[in-house]
Amino acid sequence: MRIREAQPNEAHQILDFIRDLAIYEKAPDEALATIEDIEKSFFCDHPQVFCNFVEVESQVVGFVVWYLNYSTWTGTHGIYVEDLFVRPEYRGNGYGKALLSYLANICVSRGYERLQWWVLDWNMPAIDFYESLGAEAMKEWTVMRVQKDALSRLAALRN
Repeated sequence: MRIREAQPNEAHQILDFIRDLAIYEKAPDEALATIEDIEKSFFCDHPQVFCNFVEVESQVVGFVVWYLNYSTWTGTHGIYVEDLFVRPEYRGNGYGKALLSYLANICVSRGYERLQWWVLDWNMPAIDFYESLGAEAMKEWTVMRVQKDALSRLAALRN
């Protein structure tokens, strides 16, 4: 097993993983990103989002997409995991754990205080897996989101 950074010529592979994850999460119509979006976001001069692949015998079997966040309470950055996905036929071999451990190592080595992500409340296999690694559900927090028409309405309030 090897964990490595995604390369510009692999934008299609990132997009394939994103779509596979959307299917798994029962939301295939919500994955709207394009190859151009991936290239522009991950492989620009100063990317703000990153992707690592886990490879087994030169075959990519999983990926993690992440970016830096910031805690005003600790005064440090952290890593937010946007997507983590291992192809179903490769699950149970430690590849997801290896990807999270890789990111935890980045956190520790850079002095970041947190590694965090969201998980769908119905995804008990993932929740059980994350808890086995020491992750804690932040049950006192509610995720809030403004999008689509509501985002435009909120932006218009500035005027």
